[in-house]
Amino acid sequence: MNELFSIEEVDDFVSNHHLAFLYISRTNCSVCHALLPKIKEVMGDFPKIQLSLVNADHVPAIAGHLSIFTVPVIILYVDGKEILREARFVHVEQFREKVKKVYSLTQQ
Repeated sequence: MNELFSIEEVDDFVSNHHLAFLYISRTNCSVCHALLPKIKEVMGDFPKIQLSLVNADHVPAIAGHLSIFTVPVIILYVDGKEILREARFVHVEQFREKVKKVYSLTQQ
C-alpha cells in the first residue's frame, strides 16, 4: 500500500485507476493502526483494486476535500466515483461482503 502526500496525488490516484481504495488515518490513532492489517488482509482477496494510504497529519486538507470528520476512513471508488465509505469502527466481515459485491459487479 503506497502513501499519498497531497490532494493532487489523491485525485490522480482515484482518477487513474478503475478500482481505487483509500485508507485515511492519523499517526496517533490506535483504531487506525489496529484496523489497517485487517483491511489489508481483506483487500488481498481483490487483486484488481489499487490501494493507497493517506495520513491526515501529512495532508491536513484531505479532511475538507473528502468530507472526513473522523479516522480511520476507508473509501472505495469505481471509475472515480465513490461507491463505498466506512468510518471509525468498521465491521470487517460486513466490509468484506460489501467489497465482494462491488468487485463482482465490476468484473462482469
